[in-house]
Amino acid sequence: MELRQLRYFVTVAEELNFGRAASRLRIAGPSLSQQIKVLERDLKVTLFDRDRRSVVLTPAGAALLPEARALVAQADELRRRAVNLGTTEPIRVGYVNWCPTDWSERAAGIAQLRVDTWVMPSHAQAARVADGSLDLAICWVQNSDLDSWALQARLLGVDRLYAVAVGTDDSPVDAADIVVLVDSDAGSWSSWNRYAEQFAAATGARVMRTDDGGVTGPTFFEHVRGLRRPVLTNPKGQNEPPPKDLVRRPVVNPSPLWTWSLVWRRDEDNPTVHALVDEFARGVADFGLADPSVWLPADDPHQPRDHGGG
Repeated sequence: MELRQLRYFVTVAEELNFGRAASRLRIAGPSLSQQIKVLERDLKVTLFDRDRRSVVLTPAGAALLPEARALVAQADELRRRAVNLGTTEPIRVGYVNWCPTDWSERAAGIAQLRVDTWVMPSHAQAARVADGSLDLAICWVQNSDLDSWALQARLLGVDRLYAVAVGTDDSPVDAADIVVLVDSDAGSWSSWNRYAEQFAAATGARVMRTDDGGVTGPTFFEHVRGLRRPVLTNPKGQNEPPPKDLVRRPVVNPSPLWTWSLVWRRDEDNPTVHALVDEFARGVADFGLADPSVWLPADDPHQPRDHGGG
């Protein structure tokens, strides 16, 4: 019996679905099923009754679950304490405009965080991790970025982008009928420009180029009024309510998703950084990325293998 098998058992018991549990654990479904069978053989009990339609705990599984959960929690706490004993310097973390609200609490017992107040665009934050100015960053990246900067990434969050339009009609709008704004200031909007141009190429959306910083903020709303067509929002403006004369409209066929990645260096040898990565990514959902109705850039590091990117 191994600790990882107990962790697998607890996760399957929480999900009661091998597919979801495998996704959460980031292992292949057949491997998870095999490890559960090995654990059952070692314990000489059946933990789950499963068929094609359902997975349920057996009485033995239900009886053992609290103890298994406690053992896993004790092991995690031991790891946190051990890592913390060897840590003296705070871990430097940067972000763009989104970060978990509870990351200080989740980092407690692992390391002290120094959240960088110098908020910069995604490509700049990724480059700062690569050059050692930051240990971790939450940003938007593509596989080409990870290869270029020798980084690794884990999914932390997803924004479902919508369109803003003139009037009161808040019905869904087809991706082909919207406008995406691309700004000439590549130093500020490099990541967004790449996303917007790839989205337009994949869906037939119209690209409008601007040099006034109007991909977000008050100038963005002026562009919406002037174009008289729905305009795709930038993630930086996701939570900014539109003026009264404008309305948010869902984008469909397909719906654009923007992913937020936690990135760190591939050659990172600080165990505290890896412990924080595991903690921050623990329990992160798949956000429906495999849904055929959504769109991700083909080079997105979180692109499901069987999903063609729209």
